[in-house]
Amino acid sequence: MKKIVVAIDGYSSCGKSTTAKIVAKELHYAYIDTGAMYRAVTLYFLEHYIDLTNPKKINQALSDIHITFERNAKTQRNEVFLNGLNVEDEIRKMYISNKVSEVSVIPEVRHCLVKQQQKMAKKRGVVMDGRDIGTTVFPDAEVKVFMTAEVYTRAKRRQDELLDKGELVPIDEIVQNLQKRDLIDSTRKESPLVQAPDARLLDTTFITIDEQVDFVLEMVASQIFQRELSETN
Repeated sequence: MKKIVVAIDGYSSCGKSTTAKIVAKELHYAYIDTGAMYRAVTLYFLEHYIDLTNPKKINQALSDIHITFERNAKTQRNEVFLNGLNVEDEIRKMYISNKVSEVSVIPEVRHCLVKQQQKMAKKRGVVMDGRDIGTTVFPDAEVKVFMTAEVYTRAKRRQDELLDKGELVPIDEIVQNLQKRDLIDSTRKESPLVQAPDARLLDTTFITIDEQVDFVLEMVASQIFQRELSETN
C-alpha cells in the first residue's frame, strides 16, 4: 500500500497536534509538529538575542540551529531537541507563544524550515500539522484538513494545557495572544495561514478529539481506497 501525506492546518489550540499524533499512530506514520520547529527557532533567537530585523544575523543563526524529534520511551511522545537539548517543555511556555508568530513571519525562517519539513517527509508516510502544510510545504498532500474553533474555546484549551505544566495564565491574556497570532499568521506575505482550496474544513468547537481523529481517518481511508481503485482500473 502506497503511503500518503496527511496535512493538518489551522489555528492554534484547535486540536491539530493532538489529532495529528493519534492519526499518525493509527496509521503507523511519522508525525511532524512543524509548529514546534518554529517555537524552537524562537527559543534560540530569544536566548541568543537575535535581531529580527537583521537578515544577516538571522541567516547566521539559522545555520547554527539543528532541530530533531526523538521518541520518549517513558511518555511515548515525540519530543523536540534543539542542538541536542530537549526543549519540549520550554517551547510550550507563554513567553514563546508571545513571540513565535513574529519569528515565523520572517521569510528566511520560513524558507529554512519548509526545506527541512519537505526533506523529512520526502518518502511520504507522514502526518504533518502546522499553518501552511497544505498550501506551501506539501501542496500535493493527498489528505488536507483545515481546523478552526471559536476563540474562547481555544483559549480555554490552551489555559488547561498551561495549567498542566504549572503555568497559570489569565484567560483574557491567552485570548489576546491567540487573536494577535491569528492576525499575524493570516496576513503575512510569506505563506499565510489560509485554507487550501482542496482542504476540508473541520470546526472543533463542539467535538471531541476522538471525533476529530475519526474525521481525518475517514478521509485517509477514502483517499487510499480511491487510489487503489484507480490503479486497479
